[in-house]
Amino acid sequence: MNAEVLLDKHKVRRSFAAAAASYDSLASLQRQVGLDLLRRFPLCHDADVILDVGCGTGFLSHQLAANLSVRKLLALDIAMPMLSASRLKYPTMRADYVCGDAEKLPFANNSINRIYSNLALQWAQDLSVAVLDFKRVLKNRGSLVFATFGPQTLVELKTAWAAADNYTHVNEFHAAAQVELFLRAAGFKEINVTSVLYQSEYPDVESLMRELKGIGAHNVNRKRNPRPTTKSRLQQMIKQYPRPDFGSGIVASYEIIFVKAEIAG
Repeated sequence: MNAEVLLDKHKVRRSFAAAAASYDSLASLQRQVGLDLLRRFPLCHDADVILDVGCGTGFLSHQLAANLSVRKLLALDIAMPMLSASRLKYPTMRADYVCGDAEKLPFANNSINRIYSNLALQWAQDLSVAVLDFKRVLKNRGSLVFATFGPQTLVELKTAWAAADNYTHVNEFHAAAQVELFLRAAGFKEINVTSVLYQSEYPDVESLMRELKGIGAHNVNRKRNPRPTTKSRLQQMIKQYPRPDFGSGIVASYEIIFVKAEIAG
């Protein structure tokens, strides 16, 4: 089923710009998924021009830049403070930084060998539009490799909020089957789509919510409550959050969809 993904792009940009300073201290899942993405789909030897879409503070870009076969690395993000943070963190990294939108890439047709993206494309307003633009800029035999969130992400938090009110408090994400349909419609071939469930432990719900805020993962769905959530409503949600049968603390699930798709030569 196609998820209804109604994101506020301006709020996405503001959220990640504000999170640039705190992002690295909280983004352990993003780093783990980025390394898993590279293990699943490593760079090939003819990786000439590489684009990292949604590079954030530069973790995946730095991993890609270490590959000697990369002649040119483009690191793109919608939030300028994220690019500034990457420059400070990796001052010697061989990369050209570009502030731009994944759905309107500022690159020429047939100019890039491989596109990588780690947990960024879930913030696209229309993923079907984004993958069409990816195909436009990729060279023949080029490939698209990315990891994105699936609909089971934060299912525990969704369940808790659903018991508290009728607003959308957690962003909705496309299922693996829908992602594959977008890629096929755009003309990609040899599509590999795999869904993996990660789980992270937190001492309490408040810690989870502080992490989400600290990495810029705010609720940017247009169906969110236009007014601030009241303290009583928040406490009601916290009481409804599922608790594990053993130990203290809580668990949050993250469905990660790993994707590789190629352009036929």
